[in-house]
Order: sequence, then C-alpha cells, then structure tokens
Amino acid sequence: MPSLTRLYTRADVALAAVDALAARRFPDPPPTRQPVHTLYLPADRVGADVVAETGAAALAAFDEHLPDPGALQRVFRAALVSGGAQDPAQARDLHALVRAKLASEPIEDLRIDFEDGFTQRGVPADMRDRDEDAHVDRVLADLVTGRRDGPATAALPPFWGVRFGSLDPATRRRGIATVARVVAALAAAPHRDLLLAGFRPTLPKVTAVEQVRVMAALCRDLESAHGLAAGTLRFEIQIETPQSICGPDGTALVARLVHAADGRCVGLHYGTYDYSASLGIAAEHQAMDHPAADHAKAVMQVAAAGTGVALSDGSTNRLPVGEADAVHDAWRLHATLVDRSLRRGFYQGWDLHPAQLVSRYVATYAFYRRSVPDACARLAAYLGTGPDAGYLDEPATARALAAFCLRALDCGAVTADELTTRAGLGRADLATLTRPGTRPQESR
Repeated sequence: MPSLTRLYTRADVALAAVDALAARRFPDPPPTRQPVHTLYLPADRVGADVVAETGAAALAAFDEHLPDPGALQRVFRAALVSGGAQDPAQARDLHALVRAKLASEPIEDLRIDFEDGFTQRGVPADMRDRDEDAHVDRVLADLVTGRRDGPATAALPPFWGVRFGSLDPATRRRGIATVARVVAALAAAPHRDLLLAGFRPTLPKVTAVEQVRVMAALCRDLESAHGLAAGTLRFEIQIETPQSICGPDGTALVARLVHAADGRCVGLHYGTYDYSASLGIAAEHQAMDHPAADHAKAVMQVAAAGTGVALSDGSTNRLPVGEADAVHDAWRLHATLVDRSLRRGFYQGWDLHPAQLVSRYVATYAFYRRSVPDACARLAAYLGTGPDAGYLDEPATARALAAFCLRALDCGAVTADELTTRAGLGRADLATLTRPGTRPQESR
C-alpha cells in the first residue's frame, strides 16, 4: 500500500492552486447584516429629512388603514395564509412589531437615483450636467450634515447609495462624474468612515464583463485619489438586461460579472421592468412573478451562491394610493410578492413608495415569525441543548437555520429574548453557526 503521507502530499500539491482560487472566489458568508429592502427615490425628491418624512408617511398609512390587529388580519388574510394574519395573539404581536419598525427604522436601505428616475424635466439638454452636479452637491450636503453627531441623529439609514448613469457610451461620462463627485464629498467629510460603511453605489444596465472591470478600476482610482483604504468602495450590479444573464456565447454572463468585480460586488439586484421590457413582454404582464423573471433570478441565484454576494428582487409598480380598497389591494399584491421572494431565497427587494413599507414589513415579519419557532427547535436539537425536533439536520442545514434566525433578528421580526428563550442562542452564537465547521461553544 502506498504511504498515506505521500498520497496526502501529492493531493495537496495538485489541488493547491484550485484550493486558493476557490477560497478567493467563494469565501465565507459576510458577517454584515443584509437589509430587507431598498427604497428607491429620485434625487430631486431626497432631502435632509428623507428618513423622517418617509417614516411619517408610512406610519400615517399604517395607522389609517391598520388601526388595530383586527384590521391587519382583515387586510392581509388572503395574502398571508399563515404567519400571524389569522391568530389574534400573533396578529397583535405582528401589528406592534411592524408599527415599532416604521417608527424607529422605516428605511433600511436608500437608493438615491441619478439614472432613469432622475428625469430633469424642464432642464435644457445643455444644462443637465450642471443641474445633476448641483443635485449631487445639495443631496450630499443635506445627508452628510445629518451624520455629524453619529447614527443617533443620522439623516441616512444604515445602508444607502446612489444609482448613477450606466457605462453605456451615451451615459458613461455622466455616470462616472456623478460617482466621482459623490465619493469626493464623502471622503472630505470629517466622519467619512461612518458614511462610507453603508455606502452602496449601484451600477445599472450592465451588458458586458468589461463594464464591471471598469467600475472596479474606478473604485481603485478613487480610493487612491482620496486616501481611502483599499477595498473601501464596493458596489452593486443591477441585473436588468438580457445580456447580463446570457452572454453572446450562451454562457451565464452574470457569474462572470460577479468575479470580474474583484471582490467589490456586494449585491445583484434584479430590475423588473427594464428586464421585462427588453424581452418584449407586454407592460400588462411585466411583474416580479413572470416566468421570465423567475428564470433570470434563478440564474442570478446560482451565480451568486457561495460568493458572499447578496441577492435582491425587484419592485412592483402597483402603488398603495387612493381609496381604501385600492390601498388594500396594492398591499395584498405586494405582500404576496414579497412572501414569494422570501420563500425563494431573495431576502431583499425594491420599494418605490413610502406606503409600500407597510406591506414590506408585514409580509417580511410574518414570513420569519411563522418559521422561527421550528428553526429554533431544530437548532437546539442539533446542538444537543433541546429535545428531538423530529429532523436529522446536517451541518449545512444548521447553517441555513442559523442564517434564517439571524436575518429575523437583524430586521426586527423577532426579539433577542424570543430567540434566547426558544433556542438559547444570541446573535454571536447564530453568526458563529453560519460559518462552516464551527459551533457556538467552540467560539467561546
């Protein structure tokens, strides 16, 4: 029989390069929180009080249409078959948690739009560059000032960023100018580390790997120019063109986009309407649950798996405005779509209106609250700290259960006390369990 040491050494040498490549391309999941949504607002509608004003509008819609747990049950019963929309006690908890969220942290992620939504109506074409520069300066001045005393008085939510002009020829220079101007303003702020920690610029309408490489190079150049640490600037890629899903050679281009970012890509965001329109789908049928959308998102999901890159679903343009019946119908549609996305592993999505935050959090919280008890029981059984839960869970499943509970805790769907009571686990324990090969007691 050959020497085992010799066999081990030969295997290690043969696989050293591929091991190193896999470790770089497929790192452990990032320890950072992922927001449950991105609120998209055109730049001309963003000011110093954007968080407070948005929260007030969302809370007003909540109080008008969902004044008590019974109203929540009536409005959302058809959209949420389980998870707190039926049982009175669960509905009471869900109602209180959602209202508290809207009052304390209505926006988790804000995307200030300098692209499609920034129409510059009435601005002559020859003045649009100057107008956009002025809006960049105004928005940054308003929002940066709000961070002077730290998060408690912040004008910004935990995550925020700008969507700028694409790197297509017609908008390339304008897009680069906007990103450069934003980063320059952030780098000059006395509290720039706090501002940059949650900063997420969004690269739209990607059609080629080279565009992502150029974006990564732009980040490096801006870091160097402003004395920022390498890797400070990271970005999202918005998947809203057929070319970003299927390349001209028939390969899944989105996988190459992720790796072309050289570790700077933090998210893939699906663009419902641009993508659908590019395929020739009639406006009436453009939606997050169209089969073409499901195909694109399935490819995105496989491409991002193991890379640490987060996934975000798109938006619905059916807004909860008008008479009560119209608001309720729009909320039910939105809640159904949000729940559908969550079930499919898309834990984030885009919102277009303050009142959509109501259905966003109702659906998200219901999703987590209906499953957290079972997840906690299974984790406790896996760790040997609770009774048999009726499952034989493997380490990979335990990591998924821990990640699920961690997401529920981070967004406010459950409290730390609830998790401790049910599973005996805190946030640090859950974070440890999400990493391969570790258990909470091993990290203490």
